[in-house]
Parts: sequence; structure tokens; C-alpha cells
Amino acid sequence: MDSEFDPEDKYSWYFGMLSREKTNEILMEQDYDGTFLVRDSKSCQGDFVLCVREDQKVSHYIVNRIQSPDGTAIFKIGDKEFSDMPSLLSFYKTHYLETTTLIKPVPRTKLVCKYKFDGRDPEDLPFKKGDILEVIYKDEEEWWTAINTDFRIGQIPAQYTEVLEDSVPSSRTPVRPPPPITNIYDGASIKLPAKAVVILQRIPSAYDKRMLKLEVGEVITVLKMNQNGQWEGRDIRDREGIFPFTHIRFLTEEELHSLPGST
Repeated sequence: MDSEFDPEDKYSWYFGMLSREKTNEILMEQDYDGTFLVRDSKSCQGDFVLCVREDQKVSHYIVNRIQSPDGTAIFKIGDKEFSDMPSLLSFYKTHYLETTTLIKPVPRTKLVCKYKFDGRDPEDLPFKKGDILEVIYKDEEEWWTAINTDFRIGQIPAQYTEVLEDSVPSSRTPVRPPPPITNIYDGASIKLPAKAVVILQRIPSAYDKRMLKLEVGEVITVLKMNQNGQWEGRDIRDREGIFPFTHIRFLTEEELHSLPGST
């Protein structure tokens, strides 16, 4: 499935100070893996969190904003560094995180405010008549969570607003389900378990113990070739886990014979 977003359009993917719990609720309501948003980190002020629906769960990737020796900002995720967030998101449009690339930001429905609302509680989002808001989450029938053009988030009374009709199709247009992942290996021709060499490094999230860490040049044992492209294997330290099939290649007969202990 092709990516459907502009990394330069911050307003489409940045959700500000959104809690981890609320983020999970929003993303788990989405239909397809690869749907994402970026929020502020609550534990590390100034940092961001890239939140992605993948493999029927929500992954939260911390993005550290650090200062380089020349004073410019660097955005670091795992062991990779980028000059800005759009560059980071653009990279992951074509490169896997854990089990998916970035496909599209969480869609939002736009609202126009019919009346002025000053807010009554700290969690409310005040607005004026004519202001444009975007819905983040419909908490209740009468109270929704929304974001304004200043990226402020809060609760709004739904009856004070109305949906902008031209914003509905973009969030309701049916999205084609992602096509099945095809791979270059014919499962019938590979006898498992089989030895393979890692061709792309992979540093999994510390929070997901199922994923297998891969180092280039390391030999692993492929145990199962799943149709979704996430294979199961065992590394040289006898740790078993899941990894993308694109990160390895099977060893040739000649390479197998050259392995230590082979006869």
C-alpha cells in the first residue's frame, strides 16, 4: 500500500500533547497498519513520540531532539539521525519500523464553530464563532477532543460546531486494503530450518520482546516463513523472534559448506 501523506505538512501528523492512553485509543480505531501520528513526549520535554499502528497494536517510538556541536537540532530515533521531523517521516515512508512503513496520518474531520465557547474547565478548548477545529477523538456523544490551528488540544461541546462537508470524504473515503506482501522466495523450495545471512541491520524497540535484533553479516536460522513478510528465526545466541524477510538472504550451498562446523 503506497504512502498517502506529505511529511512537510506538520498539521496533518502532529497532535501535540496527547497522552499515551488516548493515542492508543485513536490508533486502534484505525483500519490499517501504517497509520500514525506524532505527539509530544511527556517524560522528556522537547522530545517527540512517533506512534504507529502495526501488527494489531500501537508502537511508541521516542524521537530525541538533541543539539549538534554547531548548534543545529538533530532528531534521533534509535541509531538513526535526521535534520528535521519531515526528513525522519520521509525515510520511514520507504523503510520498515518494526512491521510496517508509514502509510498515512490519522485522518481528522474538520469542524466549524457555530458559537463562541469560553471553556469552563482546564481541559476545555475555548474557541470563537467561525474558528476551524479538527476532531481527534469523540469521547462522548456531546463532548469531543479537538485541536485548533495553534495545536492546542482540549474538550469541546459538539453541539457548538458543525462538520465541514468537504472534510468528510477525505476521512471516510474507503482505503484499499494493503496487498499481500510478496517475496522472492518460494516457500516450497526452501527446506526449513535454513541458514540465512543478515543484509540489513535492525534494532527493534526495547518494549517489544518478540522482535529479533539483526546485525549485518550475522548468520541466523529461519524457522518459519509467514505470508505477511514477518518471518520467525533464531540468532547465534539462541534467541528466537520475528524479523522482516527483506533483511536477510539465504546462504548458498557454497556458503553453507564454509560455515564453522560444516562437513
